[in-house]
Amino acid sequence: MKPGEHDPRRLDVAAFAAQGAELSGRWPLSELARVAEDAPATDDGAPLPEVHWSAHGERRPVKGGEPQVWLHLQAQAQVPRECQRCLAPVAIAVEVDQWLRFVGDEQLAAQLDADSDDDVLALPRWLDLQELVEDEVLLALPLVPSHDQCPDPLPMVAEPSAEELPPQEKVNPFAALAQLKRGNKPE
Repeated sequence: MKPGEHDPRRLDVAAFAAQGAELSGRWPLSELARVAEDAPATDDGAPLPEVHWSAHGERRPVKGGEPQVWLHLQAQAQVPRECQRCLAPVAIAVEVDQWLRFVGDEQLAAQLDADSDDDVLALPRWLDLQELVEDEVLLALPLVPSHDQCPDPLPMVAEPSAEELPPQEKVNPFAALAQLKRGNKPE
Protein backbone atom coordinates (compact mmCIF):
# COMPACT_ATOMS: atom_id res chain seq x y z
CA MET A 1 0.00 0.00 0.00
CA LYS A 2 1.38 3.41 -0.94
CA PRO A 3 1.75 6.13 1.70
CA GLY A 4 -1.49 8.09 1.93
CA GLU A 5 -3.60 5.12 0.80
CA HIS A 6 -6.04 3.73 3.31
CA ASP A 7 -7.46 0.21 3.50
CA PRO A 8 -11.16 0.34 4.47
CA ARG A 9 -10.92 -3.14 6.02
CA ARG A 10 -7.99 -2.06 8.24
CA LEU A 11 -8.35 1.69 8.65
CA ASP A 12 -6.03 3.68 10.92
CA VAL A 13 -8.68 6.22 11.95
CA ALA A 14 -6.25 8.63 13.62
CA ALA A 15 -4.01 8.85 10.51
CA PHE A 16 -7.07 8.99 8.25
CA ALA A 17 -8.47 11.96 10.21
CA ALA A 18 -5.06 13.68 10.45
CA GLN A 19 -4.82 13.64 6.66
CA GLY A 20 -8.45 14.76 6.18
CA ALA A 21 -8.69 11.74 3.91
CA GLU A 22 -11.73 10.41 2.08
CA LEU A 23 -12.68 6.92 0.93
CA SER A 24 -15.68 5.68 -0.97
CA GLY A 25 -16.78 2.49 -2.59
CA ARG A 26 -19.43 -0.17 -2.75
CA TRP A 27 -19.84 -3.62 -1.32
CA PRO A 28 -22.40 -6.25 -2.27
CA LEU A 29 -24.89 -6.71 0.56
CA SER A 30 -24.02 -10.41 0.40
CA GLU A 31 -20.62 -9.46 1.95
CA LEU A 32 -22.45 -7.96 4.94
CA ALA A 33 -23.41 -11.26 6.55
CA ARG A 34 -25.73 -9.88 9.25
CA VAL A 35 -27.65 -7.82 6.67
CA ALA A 36 -27.79 -10.66 4.13
CA GLU A 37 -29.03 -13.31 6.57
CA ASP A 38 -32.52 -11.78 6.74
CA ALA A 39 -32.86 -11.15 3.01
CA PRO A 40 -35.73 -13.17 1.49
CA ALA A 41 -34.80 -15.83 -1.04
CA THR A 42 -35.55 -14.94 -4.64
CA ASP A 43 -36.85 -17.34 -7.26
CA ASP A 44 -34.55 -15.98 -9.96
CA GLY A 45 -31.39 -16.25 -7.82
CA ALA A 46 -30.56 -12.59 -8.47
CA PRO A 47 -27.64 -11.27 -6.45
CA LEU A 48 -28.27 -8.88 -3.58
CA PRO A 49 -27.85 -5.18 -4.39
CA GLU A 50 -24.87 -3.13 -3.25
CA VAL A 51 -24.33 -0.64 -0.47
CA HIS A 52 -22.64 2.57 -1.63
CA TRP A 53 -20.59 4.24 1.08
CA SER A 54 -18.18 7.08 1.72
CA ALA A 55 -16.07 8.09 4.71
CA HIS A 56 -14.33 11.34 5.50
CA GLY A 57 -11.93 11.87 8.42
CA GLU A 58 -11.09 15.11 10.15
CA ARG A 59 -9.43 16.48 13.26
CA ARG A 60 -11.35 19.25 14.98
CA PRO A 61 -9.44 21.68 17.19
CA VAL A 62 -10.45 21.89 20.85
CA LYS A 63 -9.68 24.92 23.02
CA GLY A 64 -6.95 23.96 25.49
CA GLY A 65 -6.69 20.32 24.38
CA GLU A 66 -5.75 17.84 21.70
CA PRO A 67 -7.75 17.97 18.46
CA GLN A 68 -10.65 15.50 18.31
CA VAL A 69 -10.78 12.68 15.76
CA TRP A 70 -14.02 12.56 13.76
CA LEU A 71 -15.30 10.26 11.02
CA HIS A 72 -18.21 11.16 8.75
CA LEU A 73 -19.85 8.02 7.36
CA GLN A 74 -22.48 7.96 4.63
CA ALA A 75 -24.12 4.91 3.06
CA GLN A 76 -27.08 4.17 0.81
CA ALA A 77 -28.65 0.83 -0.02
CA GLN A 78 -31.87 -0.88 -1.02
CA VAL A 79 -32.05 -3.67 1.56
CA PRO A 80 -34.34 -6.58 0.66
CA ARG A 81 -36.62 -7.72 3.45
CA GLU A 82 -39.94 -9.55 3.85
CA CYS A 83 -42.98 -7.34 4.41
CA GLN A 84 -44.51 -8.24 7.75
CA ARG A 85 -48.05 -7.51 6.50
CA CYS A 86 -48.23 -9.39 3.19
CA LEU A 87 -45.04 -11.52 3.48
CA ALA A 88 -43.92 -10.43 -0.01
CA PRO A 89 -40.40 -9.10 -0.65
CA VAL A 90 -39.91 -5.37 -0.07
CA ALA A 91 -36.85 -3.20 -0.73
CA ILE A 92 -36.16 -0.89 2.20
CA ALA A 93 -34.30 2.29 1.27
CA VAL A 94 -31.56 2.94 3.83
CA GLU A 95 -29.72 6.25 4.14
CA VAL A 96 -26.91 6.60 6.68
CA ASP A 97 -25.38 9.99 7.44
CA GLN A 98 -23.46 9.65 10.69
CA TRP A 99 -20.70 11.60 12.43
CA LEU A 100 -18.63 9.54 14.86
CA ARG A 101 -16.25 11.00 17.42
CA PHE A 102 -13.30 8.90 18.60
CA VAL A 103 -11.71 9.19 22.05
CA GLY A 104 -8.84 7.47 23.87
CA ASP A 105 -10.55 4.59 25.71
CA GLU A 106 -13.80 2.67 26.26
CA GLN A 107 -14.56 4.20 29.67
CA LEU A 108 -14.32 7.76 28.37
CA ALA A 109 -16.31 6.79 25.27
CA ALA A 110 -19.14 5.34 27.40
CA GLN A 111 -19.19 8.41 29.65
CA LEU A 112 -19.20 10.92 26.78
CA ASP A 113 -21.69 8.90 24.73
CA ALA A 114 -24.16 8.95 27.63
CA ASP A 115 -23.74 12.71 28.21
CA SER A 116 -23.67 13.82 24.56
CA ASP A 117 -25.82 13.80 21.45
CA ASP A 118 -22.74 12.71 19.48
CA ASP A 119 -21.92 9.07 18.83
CA VAL A 120 -18.65 8.47 20.66
CA LEU A 121 -16.44 5.42 20.15
CA ALA A 122 -13.09 4.35 21.57
CA LEU A 123 -10.29 4.92 19.07
CA PRO A 124 -9.13 1.49 17.86
CA ARG A 125 -5.72 0.83 16.37
CA TRP A 126 -7.48 -0.51 13.25
CA LEU A 127 -11.10 -0.13 12.24
CA ASP A 128 -12.92 -2.39 9.81
CA LEU A 129 -15.01 0.14 7.91
CA GLN A 130 -17.09 -2.62 6.35
CA GLU A 131 -18.23 -3.76 9.82
CA LEU A 132 -19.02 -0.17 10.77
CA VAL A 133 -21.08 0.32 7.58
CA GLU A 134 -22.90 -2.94 8.32
CA ASP A 135 -23.67 -1.81 11.89
CA GLU A 136 -25.04 1.52 10.69
CA VAL A 137 -27.17 -0.10 7.94
CA LEU A 138 -28.67 -2.50 10.50
CA LEU A 139 -29.42 0.38 12.88
CA ALA A 140 -31.13 2.30 10.05
CA LEU A 141 -33.51 -0.56 9.17
CA PRO A 142 -37.05 -0.42 10.59
CA LEU A 143 -37.95 -2.94 13.27
CA VAL A 144 -40.96 -4.08 11.24
CA PRO A 145 -40.27 -3.90 7.51
CA SER A 146 -43.36 -3.36 5.37
CA HIS A 147 -44.57 -1.84 2.13
CA ASP A 148 -46.10 1.63 2.30
CA GLN A 149 -48.97 -0.05 0.50
CA CYS A 150 -48.85 -3.79 -0.14
CA PRO A 151 -48.99 -4.73 -3.85
CA ASP A 152 -51.74 -7.32 -3.42
CA PRO A 153 -54.80 -6.89 -1.24
CA LEU A 154 -54.47 -8.73 2.05
CA PRO A 155 -56.84 -11.66 2.57
CA MET A 156 -59.55 -10.76 5.03
CA VAL A 157 -61.23 -13.21 7.36
CA ALA A 158 -64.98 -12.84 6.98
CA GLU A 159 -66.88 -12.48 10.24
CA PRO A 160 -70.11 -14.52 10.31
CA SER A 161 -73.28 -12.44 10.42
CA ALA A 162 -75.62 -12.53 13.41
CA GLU A 163 -78.07 -14.69 11.42
CA GLU A 164 -75.37 -17.31 10.78
CA LEU A 165 -74.45 -17.69 14.45
CA PRO A 166 -76.19 -20.48 16.38
CA PRO A 167 -78.50 -19.30 19.13
CA GLN A 168 -76.88 -19.45 22.53
CA GLU A 169 -78.52 -20.09 25.83
CA LYS A 170 -77.87 -17.51 28.45
CA VAL A 171 -75.91 -19.21 31.23
CA ASN A 172 -75.84 -17.84 34.73
CA PRO A 173 -72.22 -18.03 35.91
CA PHE A 174 -73.33 -18.45 39.50
CA ALA A 175 -75.64 -21.42 38.84
CA ALA A 176 -72.83 -23.90 39.51
CA LEU A 177 -72.08 -22.21 42.85
CA ALA A 178 -75.74 -22.38 43.88
CA GLN A 179 -75.78 -26.12 43.15
CA LEU A 180 -72.63 -26.66 45.22
CA LYS A 181 -74.12 -24.73 48.11
CA ARG A 182 -77.17 -27.04 48.03
CA GLY A 183 -74.89 -30.07 48.02
CA ASN A 184 -75.50 -31.05 44.39
CA LYS A 185 -72.73 -31.56 41.87
CA PRO A 186 -72.74 -29.02 39.03
CA GLU A 187 -73.64 -30.38 35.62
